Amino acid sequence: MSSPRFKATELAISRPVEDMEKVESLKATSIYGKNVFTIAKMKDYLSKSTYKELNQIIDAGTKISRELADQIAQAMKTWAISNEASHYTHWFQPLTGSTAEKHDAFFEPDENGNAIEKFSGDSLVQQEPDASSFPSGGIRNTFEARGYTAWDPSSPAFIFETAAGKTLCIPTVFVSYTGESLDYKAPLLKAIESIDKAATDVVQYFDRSVTKVNASLGIEQEYFLVDLSLFHARPDLQFTGRTLFGHMSAKGQQLEDHYFGAIPERVLAYMVDLENEALKLGIPLKTRHNEVAPSQFECAPMYEEINLAIDHNQLLMNLMEQVAVRHHFKVLLHEKPFSGINGSGKHNNWSLITNTGVNLLSPGKTPKNNLMFLTFFVNTIKAVYEHADLLRASIASHSNDHRLGANEAPPAIISIFLGSQLDEILEEVESARVAKKVKNDASLWHGIPKIPDLQLDNTDRNRTSPFAFTGNKFEFRAVGSSANSALPMIVLNAIVANQLIEFKTEVDKQIKKGTKKDLALLNVIRKYIKESKAIRFEGNGYSDEWAVEAEARGLSNIKSTPKALDVYIKEENLALFEKLGIYTKRESEARHEILLENFFKKLQIEARVIGEVVTSQIAPVCFIYQNQLIENVKGLKDLGLANEAYSSQINLIERISKHTNLILEKAEEMRQSRKQANNIEDLRERSIAYDEVVKPYFDEIRYHVNKLEKIIDDNKWPLPKLRELLFLR
Repeated sequence: MSSPRFKATELAISRPVEDMEKVESLKATSIYGKNVFTIAKMKDYLSKSTYKELNQIIDAGTKISRELADQIAQAMKTWAISNEASHYTHWFQPLTGSTAEKHDAFFEPDENGNAIEKFSGDSLVQQEPDASSFPSGGIRNTFEARGYTAWDPSSPAFIFETAAGKTLCIPTVFVSYTGESLDYKAPLLKAIESIDKAATDVVQYFDRSVTKVNASLGIEQEYFLVDLSLFHARPDLQFTGRTLFGHMSAKGQQLEDHYFGAIPERVLAYMVDLENEALKLGIPLKTRHNEVAPSQFECAPMYEEINLAIDHNQLLMNLMEQVAVRHHFKVLLHEKPFSGINGSGKHNNWSLITNTGVNLLSPGKTPKNNLMFLTFFVNTIKAVYEHADLLRASIASHSNDHRLGANEAPPAIISIFLGSQLDEILEEVESARVAKKVKNDASLWHGIPKIPDLQLDNTDRNRTSPFAFTGNKFEFRAVGSSANSALPMIVLNAIVANQLIEFKTEVDKQIKKGTKKDLALLNVIRKYIKESKAIRFEGNGYSDEWAVEAEARGLSNIKSTPKALDVYIKEENLALFEKLGIYTKRESEARHEILLENFFKKLQIEARVIGEVVTSQIAPVCFIYQNQLIENVKGLKDLGLANEAYSSQINLIERISKHTNLILEKAEEMRQSRKQANNIEDLRERSIAYDEVVKPYFDEIRYHVNKLEKIIDDNKWPLPKLRELLFLR
């Protein structure tokens, strides 16, 4: 039962489904890209020669001249204003992890006192936001405020619509006055360029018509929904994104009845509304379903070029928040908002596609005979083997630490799952045995009445693997639900690009010595299969046995973020990023500092919230209820009843005293440990202190608070309980 306070709030804010406006699913083909200034739309606003020049520049990745930018700006302004946009903004992704924007109006006063609509090529190409208040890792001092946003023409401008109006958003990179990148997009574009060049060079062994290779990405987004009214009654959810207290509901996910179940009507209305808005913005959402935990859901788009996919995912998270409010929901994107049930991830499905339409990670019907597939497949495996710790660091965060290895998500040990057929093929190639014939009949479940034969994929699924091959792509399952996918994708594309460069060098050496090309390719592939064998694991990643075996194989199991981040500033990795032109040494070191600072600051906020809620909300309620019990005992004593008549009340009073004293005592100890940690100068050591000294108090205090939650009168408990949050009405 909700307390009277929460019932009143719910009645005021959360209307029942039957009172809500009906949301109808719109025809996708009629609204898709409606609010996007696509290349196709540009054609209607630009001259033929300008349009042709722009296409050539985007394909080649060369710079746009200011003259061309002026023409595009005029076209963009005309389109935006015709769609009722009043302002424009450079939309960028600073190292805060979220998006940023500064709005400017299209109008400017003229010398006659009239207003004119103005938007120049200069305004399109470049803006100057204040860079001083964004994370820079020491690259910029507070008094050195200048920074620049610069237009990314490969990601189309779009109109973002709210109840307050419409704004033209122009995707941009964000760099300092001295040229260092201060965002996720700039290094991502460099990593994309690296993988394109390296992969294209290797594809030339097989198909000289290929001139470009695009990294493609499909991002599955998991999330929770809770009632907005209940969210506002939980300070921990408001300030940290997760419940820092709360006894697990008697019913959770143990019946496994939520996964792929019928979508609640109120939630479906939200999903339909979200999909309509996403389609207008060119986000190709295709899938929606219930996830494993109560009130957990997932949406997923079609695959896109990686830069656009990441822009769309960042935009989608903003959109999810906006649409949720209309339905009196709050979206929770934290990796572990509730203890005791599954958390949320953001599965990154990555592949490489040539400009001739070939998926380089598609095995075909005979993968062991497909030398081009084996080349890119094995090089990816080798890259992950050589740089597993970098991949681990790319997904490290204080919130993802709660999820990784919690028997619901991949462990912190990076391994690769291939499936039995492909694993056997690599074994055959490694040992140089003659490969067995692949059975032509790959169907199963023959003879089920009225059911057509089901086709068996060349790989099974392994939910416990952080990096799994799933048919024609690798699925990086360990990325957190709130993360910007740019960082893991920067690392993945960089390490694969580096590996392909090394592969080509080795193959070319053999060819120069007279080895035939196919044999040279096979020789190096076989060598890489042997060298990277330790990273391949087909079993249960959740098992204790795997942790022991992984250690014996020499694989890392780095469970905490501060230590996982060390790999960013190892000399060989600093050199790798510099060689590929993705990060300078200064940029790598700055990111390491920013990630450490983000880690301990979020733990600092959680500690402060715990202290405030315990002392100002939970303890006072406990004392009030305890006093009521004391008055009850006094009354029974006055009636002359024997001790047995009020022994239960005495027991409750003692238990309340015990747990209340402990939460207050531990909260004070935690505060003192936090003060000591704050005095540590070194960011890494301060982060480790927060992780190893301050953070353990969280679970200890939570344990005693949860005990009190089960004792105190339900109507007096100050926080909505997990049973109220998790089951939407």
